Amino acid sequence: MSALGALVLTASLAAATAADFKMVVNSANPVTALPRDTVNRMFLRKTTTWPNGQTVAPVDQHTNAPSRRAFSKAILGKEPAEIAAYWNQQIFSGRALPPPAKPSENEVLAYVRDNPNAIGYVAADTKIGEGVKIVAVLD
Repeated sequence: MSALGALVLTASLAAATAADFKMVVNSANPVTALPRDTVNRMFLRKTTTWPNGQTVAPVDQHTNAPSRRAFSKAILGKEPAEIAAYWNQQIFSGRALPPPAKPSENEVLAYVRDNPNAIGYVAADTKIGEGVKIVAVLD
C-alpha cells in the first residue's frame, strides 16, 4: 500500500508543478498568452524575438528557487541540473548564454517591469504589482 501511496503522491506533485509559478511580462507587452513550446524556446534562446520583432529578454529565478524547479519541469521538460548541462554545452560551443538569474521574486519583477521585452516567472503566490502582467501558458 505504501508503494501505491508514493506513486499517487508523485503523480500529484508532478501535476501540480505548473500551478507553482506564473509567467509574467512587462505590462506594455501586448501578449496575453503564449504556447508552452514558445515559452520553452524563448528560455532556451531558440526563439529570440517577440512577434513585433523586438528581442526577447528572458529572466530566470535563482538556481534553488522552488519556482525555478517547477518552471523547468513544466515548461522546459527537464530538471534544473539537466538545464544547467544544456547551458554548459551552449556556452562551450559559443552558441548562446543562459538568461540572467535573479536572486529573488522581487528582482525578477523589477527586471520585467524595467524591460518592455522581458519575460519571467515567479512563485504563484507572489504579488505582481504595477508594470507587470501575468501571461497564460497554453498547452
